[in-house]
Amino acid sequence: MRRLYHRRLDRDRISELDASGATPAVEVVIEVPRGSFLKRGSTGHIDFVSPFPCPFNYGSVPAFIGLEGDLLDAVVLGPRLPFGARVRVTAWGAVTLTDRGMSDDKLICSDQPPSESERRSVLRFFHVYAKCKGLLNLLRRRPGRNACDGWLEATRAIARACPRDATWRGPPVPF
Repeated sequence: MRRLYHRRLDRDRISELDASGATPAVEVVIEVPRGSFLKRGSTGHIDFVSPFPCPFNYGSVPAFIGLEGDLLDAVVLGPRLPFGARVRVTAWGAVTLTDRGMSDDKLICSDQPPSESERRSVLRFFHVYAKCKGLLNLLRRRPGRNACDGWLEATRAIARACPRDATWRGPPVPF
């Protein structure tokens, strides 16, 4: 039942967002500063230690719950931001990642529209990240498809998310 409601809400919210013509601005809380090796989740716990530094600031939008039940993810392009920083930035697009068969949109945010080179770099990162996450999931015995499913409009990713309410206590599945 939730899925049908979510699809109806999705179409209505996409129409509403597209009609405004505005590029959405969101508040992002930084969980993984650019250059960090520690991947933290929305709860603040360390999910894993990466062998490679994160090339972007990575965090979440506390106002929305993504498709997989955790806070909506966001990448913030630009200089390194400190862990825990709260920034209000424009969402210019999004990348859809499938992790263990669950779709997970990641808003791509910055002060200026990303260049074609930056978009390619973000997509390349998430293609590699999906392969690495697939290997990690295999080692953790967590089955399901892992892939980068490409770029989409930020308004579509926001419309697919649900507003966070006071009942949310964290992701329903371990990451």
